[in-house]
Amino acid sequence: MDGVNDEQTRPDGVRPESDARPGDARDAAPRPAEIRFFGTTWLRHDGGYALRRAAVAAGSLLLAAAGALVLRTAFQGLEIAEVGSFVSVLVVAGFAVCSALAFRRTWDGLTRRSDRAADSPGERSAQSLLLIGFIGSLLAYFFRSLVEAPGEKLRRAEYEAECERYERRRSSRTGNPAARGKARAKKKRR
Repeated sequence: MDGVNDEQTRPDGVRPESDARPGDARDAAPRPAEIRFFGTTWLRHDGGYALRRAAVAAGSLLLAAAGALVLRTAFQGLEIAEVGSFVSVLVVAGFAVCSALAFRRTWDGLTRRSDRAADSPGERSAQSLLLIGFIGSLLAYFFRSLVEAPGEKLRRAEYEAECERYERRRSSRTGNPAARGKARAKKKRR
């Protein structure tokens, strides 16, 4: 091999970015990123793409409905405990706000790349809100899967930009520079 041992190669045969070498055939062309539940079928809409989209839409809607039933049971527990209308309104408002925030964050995450770091304090504190508003996240996933595979638009734009950069790099490096040097040397001898 060319000096890279098998431990540095991922199971899918792609080398990590730090080991990629210019001109290496395996790392030359960009590869589409996989989307959960869809793999790379989103690129050409093949391999059961429509069926997968329908399954994701139905699954997320069913999970949202199941979550709503669980929340209803919890609210009935509050009524049985006779905590009062103020606490009941506060709990309902809290879940509504958290669901709205979770919907918005999930929708934004599926349509555009976030500038926020995943380990930032703001993101870590928002995780609990997203967990409480899980119904909003599931509904965002449902509505997005009616249009496309969730995250497809974002991944497609990134993939097309990567292909464009690859083509520019490839067209600017036509020919072998070492061969050009030999050809020039032959011309000088004549």
